[in-house]
Amino acid sequence: MGSHIMKTTIEIADDLFERVQRTARQEKTTFRALTEQGLRLVLKETHAKPAPWKWKPLVVSGGGLTDEFKDASWEKIRDEIYRGHGA
Repeated sequence: MGSHIMKTTIEIADDLFERVQRTARQEKTTFRALTEQGLRLVLKETHAKPAPWKWKPLVVSGGGLTDEFKDASWEKIRDEIYRGHGA
């Protein structure tokens, strides 16, 4: 809440303006106060967004594929994975 007040003009949809005016009367406040409150909420939300999720690298021990599958096609590997499972 600064000590300086800036006057400005905004264009908003008629239905939104009417809803804000009605809410302002019900809450015994002003259009300006509700507008400032809304802007503060949006700015707070925008700056409070968590950092994007980053996957941690998955490291497993072992030597990779066995000799049988090193040069195999995906179809051969898939068939082996599902062998005996009815797929």
